[in-house]
Amino acid sequence: MSSSCQDCITADARAFASPPASAPEAHWPAIASLALGVFGLVTAEFLPASLLTAMAADLGVSDGAAGQTVTATALVGAVAAPSIPLLTRRFDRKTVMLWLTLLLVVSNALAATASSLPALLTARVLLGIALGGFWSMAAALALRLVPDSMFARAMSIILTGVSVATVCAAPIGAWMGELWGWRSAFVAAGAVSVFTLAAQLLTMPSLPPRDHTSLRVLGELLGRADVRVALLAVLLVISGHFAGFTYIRPLMEQVTHLSVGAISAILLGYGIGGFFGNLAGGFIAGRSERHAIVFGGTLIAVLAVSLLVAGSSGVVTAVAVVLWGFAFGAFPVGFQTWIVRVAPDQAEGAGGLLVAAFQIAIASGAVGGGLLVDHLGALGAPGFAAAALTLGTLLTLRYGPRPARAVQGEDHVR
Repeated sequence: MSSSCQDCITADARAFASPPASAPEAHWPAIASLALGVFGLVTAEFLPASLLTAMAADLGVSDGAAGQTVTATALVGAVAAPSIPLLTRRFDRKTVMLWLTLLLVVSNALAATASSLPALLTARVLLGIALGGFWSMAAALALRLVPDSMFARAMSIILTGVSVATVCAAPIGAWMGELWGWRSAFVAAGAVSVFTLAAQLLTMPSLPPRDHTSLRVLGELLGRADVRVALLAVLLVISGHFAGFTYIRPLMEQVTHLSVGAISAILLGYGIGGFFGNLAGGFIAGRSERHAIVFGGTLIAVLAVSLLVAGSSGVVTAVAVVLWGFAFGAFPVGFQTWIVRVAPDQAEGAGGLLVAAFQIAIASGAVGGGLLVDHLGALGAPGFAAAALTLGTLLTLRYGPRPARAVQGEDHVR
């Protein structure tokens, strides 16, 4: 998830899923191990954005080609999100999670030792499998690890891993890359993943399979016009965001001419902005998910244009990147609420489709932005972002759920 798809599968799970009547006890150590898993996955996913130019130079490829490491993870994650629960429906969920975490360990090890772009892409493919599989089952696992009354608290703990990784991954990755080379960041991420594997092995109880995922449900959801509109909005808005975010370091180096220290500080600001943006986005989406998405999309489109016009200014770039992180925080809650509104009877299936749409959007942004960066220069990425976000925001403004429709959706839920 990219940075970001991570929150999308958790919204309204408590209200719309079918939890057990009660759990015998709360397995908080297991919940903490899932939070560690989130942190490790999101950290590994975000690292290329802060190490892109160093990776490209070391492997002898262009920045756009190196950016396809993001594409590989996203495309595979899009397929894995709906596929892993289907393919593993007969296996104990603890076993499945341990295998997914083991894939994360192997992915980090391969990335740290990659001597060519194909080797690095292989590592990122394994990460995509782990990422998609984890996010497709995280909420359902939390429902089984704690009593229903404690589900919200459990999910808030799990998603702490997202917040911490969002704040830390990019700036610490850039800092480590400057001191010890880009591979050191993946070594550190690998150490975290090994610790996570051990924690999950020791703390997670046996969880025999219970859900019965089917292709029929997914096909029926895709047949609904409202679901298709929501997914199209995701594709436009999120692809625009990731086109700009994936190639933000080349812009800061080649257009703004900032030092590595300044870039690390700005990326830290981006992460902090995203942390507070999640809070603000949740506040706005609680009143209108349509307004939350329109707010975030409009702000990022304006910021992308400001980079096109005045990206050579260090002040403009720093402010734009930090505010960009803040604005992105409005999207996860906004989109997850929207998809549940239009499919309250199949919230889990709709959430899986949303994860897949996010991953496809991340891949589209990385590909489109990479092509423009290679052919037009570093300003090509914010150009792609401005165009895609404008289209997605207009679509949401026109067809996003209205207050009256939201009330109707709530009535269906009840």
